[in-house]
Amino acid sequence: MDFDVVIVGAGLAGLALAAALRRSTLSVALIEGRAPVFPEGWDSRVYAVSPANARFLDVVGVWPDLDAVRMEAVQTMEIHGDAGGRLDFSAYASGVAELAWILESSLLQRELWETIKRQGNVTPLCPARPRELVLGSDIAQLTLDDGRKISARLIVAADGADSWTRSAAGIDVHFEPYNQLGVVANFAVEQPHRGTAFQWFRPDEVLAWLPLPGNRISMVWSTPEDHGRELLALDHDELCARVAEAGNQRLGKLELITGPAGFPLRLMRAPNTVAPRLALIGDAAHTIHPLSGHGINLGFKDARALAAVLCDKPAHVDCGDLLLLRGYERARKEEVVTLQAVTDSLHGLFRPATGSLTHLRNFGLNLTDTLPVIKKLIVRYALAS
Repeated sequence: MDFDVVIVGAGLAGLALAAALRRSTLSVALIEGRAPVFPEGWDSRVYAVSPANARFLDVVGVWPDLDAVRMEAVQTMEIHGDAGGRLDFSAYASGVAELAWILESSLLQRELWETIKRQGNVTPLCPARPRELVLGSDIAQLTLDDGRKISARLIVAADGADSWTRSAAGIDVHFEPYNQLGVVANFAVEQPHRGTAFQWFRPDEVLAWLPLPGNRISMVWSTPEDHGRELLALDHDELCARVAEAGNQRLGKLELITGPAGFPLRLMRAPNTVAPRLALIGDAAHTIHPLSGHGINLGFKDARALAAVLCDKPAHVDCGDLLLLRGYERARKEEVVTLQAVTDSLHGLFRPATGSLTHLRNFGLNLTDTLPVIKKLIVRYALAS
């Protein structure tokens, strides 16, 4: 089988790239080990999608078909320090309709999956797993575990932080574990959240409550591994009480509606995100601490940038040409490196500490809250990311 582009991995970034290539004349294959499984009830893995990426998903034909009753617009955001610091953002004060959209990972994945299945230039190969990769000067060849061989001009690694494709291509990356778990769960709340996202920088790291439709929230608690395992071991009533207390009873009593899950947090840097006949996108290219909520937005922007390079290239240019792919790498490098540095620095700044550092970080939150120009710059970046 011969294709122009083979995308390995049907996560959100890989699916978004396939959907974005609909305006190209390229033939695309999407390889995934198993068809997506969509949970009943509410998915505990949710994302904050920026307005810019909502527009991108609209352009590729996905956003209008998402179930609006399962999406919540963030109207305000409260950020609390661990010693009286506070920073507030408002969509109204910023002159925009919303700061972000909160929606389930499975909701996005389902619609993207259905979209690419209907797309004329995309061939989903599922279930299928790669076994061997050879990157030649003129062509790349991928051998699947069932013996099928696939040739392509370009291989795109979209298979996550532990990317098989990246490793098979010999690209080394640097992992820095945070020695933390991201503990996630969904709750019904006693008091209405009114479209507010909450974030607390606590002695036990960072707690976020993200608004879901109705009186529901999704929790992301980034916390040391021992504490994370303790939270996962609690019975439902104890977990609800612990999470409500950690959020200062801000929304009253909590009731668990989706059981907790945990995943390890780590920073991953790739010195190169392209090679001849290879490009990395999404978590295969970078990971960051979830405190900024930008992880999936970076992945969508990777997909958007790579799709633009491939769709706009002259017809005579090989889509796996390294000079072409370096244009994608340059377009994404500055933002990724900057956001990794900022989130890593914020994580370090708000680690448990005493004395002057505690005072400084809370003073910084309060000072920023009094500077409209700085707040507008922060909001402007978040909206465009």
